Amino acid sequence: MATKIAEEVLLEKVSKEQLMEFTKNISSEVRLSGSQEEWRAFQYAKETLEKAGLKTNLYTRKAFISLPISAVLKVDGVDYTSITHSMATSTQEEGLSGELFYVGAGSISDFQNVNAAGKIVLMDGLATPGAVKSAEQSGATGIVFISAEYTHEMIVSTIWGNPVPEKLAEYPKIPVVSVNYSDGLKIKEKIRVKGNVPVWLKTEVKTEWTDIPTLEAELKGPSDQFVLFSGHIDSWHLGAMDNGSANATMLEVARILSTEQVDLKRSLRLVFWSGHSHGRYAGSTIYCDEHWEELYDNCILHVNIDSVGAKDSVILTEGNCMAETKGLAHQVINRLTGEKYGGSRFGRAGDQSFWGPGVPSLFMGLSEQLPVTTPASEAFSRLFGGGKGGGFGWWWHTTEDTMDKIDPENLARDCSIYLAVIYHACTNELLPVDQVAAVEEIQGFLRQYQETAPEITALSVSLERIEQLKTKVKEIEEFIENNALSEDQITAVNDWKMKVSKGLVRLNYVGKDEFDHDPAMGQSPIPLLAPIQLLEASKEEEHKYYSLLTLIRRNVNKVNFIIREMIEKTEELDLI
Repeated sequence: MATKIAEEVLLEKVSKEQLMEFTKNISSEVRLSGSQEEWRAFQYAKETLEKAGLKTNLYTRKAFISLPISAVLKVDGVDYTSITHSMATSTQEEGLSGELFYVGAGSISDFQNVNAAGKIVLMDGLATPGAVKSAEQSGATGIVFISAEYTHEMIVSTIWGNPVPEKLAEYPKIPVVSVNYSDGLKIKEKIRVKGNVPVWLKTEVKTEWTDIPTLEAELKGPSDQFVLFSGHIDSWHLGAMDNGSANATMLEVARILSTEQVDLKRSLRLVFWSGHSHGRYAGSTIYCDEHWEELYDNCILHVNIDSVGAKDSVILTEGNCMAETKGLAHQVINRLTGEKYGGSRFGRAGDQSFWGPGVPSLFMGLSEQLPVTTPASEAFSRLFGGGKGGGFGWWWHTTEDTMDKIDPENLARDCSIYLAVIYHACTNELLPVDQVAAVEEIQGFLRQYQETAPEITALSVSLERIEQLKTKVKEIEEFIENNALSEDQITAVNDWKMKVSKGLVRLNYVGKDEFDHDPAMGQSPIPLLAPIQLLEASKEEEHKYYSLLTLIRRNVNKVNFIIREMIEKTEELDLI
């Protein structure tokens, strides 16, 4: 058995020079999903892991991948530099002509009082799936987005991973381009002075089934349980920050834990994805589909990494977490940096493809910029939510994401945080998952839904049961805190934590089907109950109201049954 190694010993092994070398090698080429350049980066990661003593598995799968090829834009006779986006449609050879019509940020309310049918619309902000969907529903024939100081590469489909047949019709059906902020202001001024102006655009997007790689490596522990540590290798442009520095961190964490021969209680599985940027998380989604039961049975935590170590990335308090994983992150970040980690609830973004099998998740990004009032920062705020952080940097998803954007000190700091989190997740006797926090968060959301729709009487059952579950979970946690547990008791508690996670994660983060993948759109807490938010507005139309009420009643039944199952699993735990 390996000797127990202190966290401090491992942290001393973090090498800025090694991290920068890994980053430089990964980001030496543009890594489009399925390309030879990307394959070479995967091969480099594979060879590096094998040198550190890890067994690897590099293989390919078919994924629906979309690569923007070219865009041409002419407004009122003037040419403007533009880009098109993944999953947008290509125009015919003759391009698309029309009248350019300004619709603000392109929200649903922006379209309500205007007639955009048959027009090409001009919108403020990054090219997002929701905005494209709103424009299509309004009858627009094309879109020109006004991006930030640089045009940011985006993917404009809501479909998460590879499509199933019934979702094929949901891909965008209109061409989409983006211009930079400066040119966008010029175009808006033309419209202000002249009214709607003539526009012509031509786009080419290559969207097809493509072989993409996945790389697995594992540090084997004594049980089948494992921590999943993941990040994507594919990139927009050279992608030094997104995601070269994250890949480097994964390699460095693996190198240190392997060479120091850490005494693992459970395995560490590292997986590098493709299809993140050009397939809407295709690689991680395929992995979930192929390993669903294994993830359900044995994955105790998914730690994701994206865009770390950037210059001026001084905000460490806003990284994504679940209520049950926030405590682990806070303890590590506070201990290593003195910062008080608050965390942000996960949205539908990043390679968070493992909520269906009930895997608790921690992080996507970690360190962010200070918020500033620039077009890029304002665009990121609309995209990611208005937290205390200012996003990953103005160069995110642009040609400017190069090695000069990486700060070796910040990269070593972020690597140390990830190393400590992984170390504790893999070596702590008890799984570092706070089920009390998760139950209390769900309880709070249930109360909000009851206040919104008191006529849904079955929610009183939901609240009674979640209170019952909270009481039982607290009793278990108090017993754990006040007693020295035997090995059998530790095993029983960990098995119980795993079982309860399946229900808690499913309730808090999964919509219709845990074997499918919800769309990449804004998602309310306890998604099964989100239709409650539409109930009041539907009352004017009897048919719509009663059909929505029927859906809600059925979904509340599902919520109540899931809580009942968790109570039963909790009652089965006998620690006496």
